[in-house]
Amino acid sequence: MLNSKYEACIQACSNCAIVCETCAASCLREDDVKMMARCIELDRDCADLCALAATLMTRDSTLAKEMCRICAQACRECGEECGKHQMDHCQACAEACRKCAEECEKMAA
Repeated sequence: MLNSKYEACIQACSNCAIVCETCAASCLREDDVKMMARCIELDRDCADLCALAATLMTRDSTLAKEMCRICAQACRECGEECGKHQMDHCQACAEACRKCAEECEKMAA
């Protein structure tokens, strides 16, 4: 059972982690992988931070709010980078990152 006060944020973080991992894997299959390097780096960082934020919220850690603040920052950066690329996986990632950033910013407030 998810911690109810964090439920929306946990869901957004969990979804974003999966979408970012999918985007990174898809970027690695693009013809010009070098062009996608920054996107891949941010996808991986964002996925890890989202997963950790979800875990900390699930256990009601005292560090959850601070992690959500950091997660929101990573999501904003990743979403901005992914938004520059026209591939469907990047556009989906940019949207997931935006939603996650919004939820994390609410939690960190």
